[in-house]
Amino acid sequence: DKIDRNVLLRRFVDIQYKRNDMAFERGTFRVRGDTVEIIPVYEELATRIEFFGDEIERLTTLHPLTGEIVSDVKEVFIFPATHYSAGTETNTGNTTSTVSEIISENIPGMKNLPRLEGKATVVMTVNGSPITIEVDGTNAPITAGNFVDLVQKGVYDGLVFHRVVRDPQPFVVQGGDPQGKDPKFPANRLGTGGYIDPETGSERRIPLEIKPMGAEQPIIYGQTTRRPPVLQHKMGAVAMARSQMPDSASSQFYFALADLGFLDGNYAVFGNVTDGFDVVNKIQQGDRIESAKVTQGAENLKTPD
Repeated sequence: DKIDRNVLLRRFVDIQYKRNDMAFERGTFRVRGDTVEIIPVYEELATRIEFFGDEIERLTTLHPLTGEIVSDVKEVFIFPATHYSAGTETNTGNTTSTVSEIISENIPGMKNLPRLEGKATVVMTVNGSPITIEVDGTNAPITAGNFVDLVQKGVYDGLVFHRVVRDPQPFVVQGGDPQGKDPKFPANRLGTGGYIDPETGSERRIPLEIKPMGAEQPIIYGQTTRRPPVLQHKMGAVAMARSQMPDSASSQFYFALADLGFLDGNYAVFGNVTDGFDVVNKIQQGDRIESAKVTQGAENLKTPD
């Protein structure tokens, strides 16, 4: 493809990315001769664009800290570094509405999603050992509700952990692709699937959901944010995996193997491991979830009528 490099840089500025050739971080881009690198605010990896004149010669993804190239890609989508939000609560006369009731009314499609009002506990068994997860519906009602609902439906039972990244430094253990329940499904295609709702025949997707710190701060839906979130990527955090589209999470989730602050505001954390992190640390690619059960707080799950 052809594009003038300066035109591309202006487009990055137009969608609120900042040039910073010294401090390379989310929401910035830098220029090195015929090479432009950018870190989308919603991704953990950077994108490198190599020019030969006005032609894009090569596109690659790379680790922003080490500079290690992860993969060559044919195309990449860069979405604006902006956000919008919905209110956390409202009062009408003597009636107080909950967070999830408000978002269900104000954001299209939200009323059709399960939600968790409060907290729940999920015990996931891997390699014969339990992993206890506290799921936080107070600060992530839709994301937590989706996870608990899928646990209740038995979606995670038998699924494989298809992505385990520990080198060059601890990163994530990821699973939850329903296609992995079939042992004959090609391993190299795992990570592409989500939960198919039997009633609609379509994949259930949930919006990116981030609650910034501060009692009066509204939950942000559908976009990333640079504001520090309440639920952060600390070691043991549990969060939803997604593609480059912010509202593309479905059933895949990951455990954070270390503090991953650079993911905060880009991916939705909805819980944390309270017991059994040693089990998480031993998970290998190809290991399966033997079972996942809600042991407390099931009554807090609210499903659409």
